[in-house]
Amino acid sequence: MNTGKQQKPVLTGQRFKTRKRDEKEKFEPTVFRDTIVAGLNDAGGDLEAVAKFLDTTGSRLDYRRYADTLFDILIAGSMLAPGGTRIDEGDKTKVTAFCVFTTEESHAALRLYAQVFNKLIRRYKYLEKAFEEEIKKVNTELLFLSGGAVFKVLTPLNCFILFNLISTLAYSAITKSIRSIKSIPPGSPSKQNVEHFSKYFNEAGLKELSDFLHVQQSLGTRKELQRELQERLSQQCPIREMVVYVKEEMKRNELQEQAVIGLLWTCLMNAVEWNKKEELVTEQALKHLKHYAPLLAVFSTQGQSELVLLLKIQEYCYDNIHFMKSFSKIVVLFYKADVLSEEAILKWYKDAHAAKGKSVFLEQMKKFVEWLQNAEEGNNHEFFYFLFIITS
Repeated sequence: MNTGKQQKPVLTGQRFKTRKRDEKEKFEPTVFRDTIVAGLNDAGGDLEAVAKFLDTTGSRLDYRRYADTLFDILIAGSMLAPGGTRIDEGDKTKVTAFCVFTTEESHAALRLYAQVFNKLIRRYKYLEKAFEEEIKKVNTELLFLSGGAVFKVLTPLNCFILFNLISTLAYSAITKSIRSIKSIPPGSPSKQNVEHFSKYFNEAGLKELSDFLHVQQSLGTRKELQRELQERLSQQCPIREMVVYVKEEMKRNELQEQAVIGLLWTCLMNAVEWNKKEELVTEQALKHLKHYAPLLAVFSTQGQSELVLLLKIQEYCYDNIHFMKSFSKIVVLFYKADVLSEEAILKWYKDAHAAKGKSVFLEQMKKFVEWLQNAEEGNNHEFFYFLFIITS
């Protein structure tokens, strides 16, 4: 009897060693910095060489881990401390003169730098988020610590602002940085802050950024208005109260009627869980919109506002397939409720419609438009209205 322990089978075979050149090199931040700085210095002012260096070096340097360091160097020329100051200011071997802040302050020069960033982020898509965070960090320091010790060694604010303006990626980054700023005094109205910085940028010859800030403020205002309207609709707030609220917001934020009418349409259509059956959704929609037609009528007093609403209806019915056959009935309902005028409908039909579902919606509206064009004073409008509803 064999009392020895049975040996377990052992897998045999050749063990392959990973080549060192196939392994991604591991670097500490300082070593990573030295490599990037040396590469930028070797490339000198040749930005094509810089772009090529960054592209090839990313295969062995850990850009994902040290993205902050990478962008610190590309923008400011060296690693930055949390407060925004250069860590190795006294050591010229750890600082490069070839960065955004030391380049010529012109659109042409900065456009070339923008191309370097765009190429880098297209090649390493994961860097996009890190880039936005870097812009947010540097923006905050530049916008709110002027006059202090921060970035005194760098060129003026104009350089960085121009870079933001010409880099597509930086638009979203600067927006986030402006919204995330913590140094705004508590209780200060955002409009006053925007006006303050708008004046500052205009005086610095940066009208484009001033305009951009106003656009972003308007977008933020509209989003806030939309959230509030959605809440009021969910609570079935009386239409009269909603009209008062919207008018006050328009006056306070200098909003145009064209912007408000489109926003109201979106809110009204988002306020309902629509039936999935095409034959039932039209009836549901007409009942809902008939109730809120007086709200829309208050903010569609201009021809341009009516066209905006018509285009919104067209877009919605096209994007939501169950509403494809509802378009003409919604338009006629709004005509009857004095939300849309004859002139606006004819203008839309002739040349102001969008391409989405064009052939379908024009065909739906054909009979009603023919009646509008041929109707004379004294005709029985009610008769033609109901005739259209029955036959369409």
